Amino acid sequence: MEINRITEKIIGCAIEVHKHLGPGLLESVYQECLSYELQNAGLMVEEQTPISIIYKELIIERGFRIAIMVENQVIIELKSVEILNPVHEVQILTYMKMARKPLGLLINVNVVLLKNGLKRYRL
Repeated sequence: MEINRITEKIIGCAIEVHKHLGPGLLESVYQECLSYELQNAGLMVEEQTPISIIYKELIIERGFRIAIMVENQVIIELKSVEILNPVHEVQILTYMKMARKPLGLLINVNVVLLKNGLKRYRL
């Protein structure tokens, strides 16, 4: 499936979850609900995908975990914070680079309108 189409479906599902739950819950709740919606939309979803980090000759098997990976192409990082900070952007860009994925969505669910908490990143 074409990556822009995948992204459209992800955003639609995220809006659906946010419409029903609103802001103020834990990230883990939104993650479970978003994964459910994505799977019902016919997308392949992996949660808490471990990614190894290689530092010189050291391999850290579970260097970090990607909250949600969709169609093995798009990384979703969910936040439930007052304001997205520059460190959140650095985090998703690092995840995308380490996992070698072309697209990432940083979604802050702690907003009144989800479109104000959504950022798209491309490598």
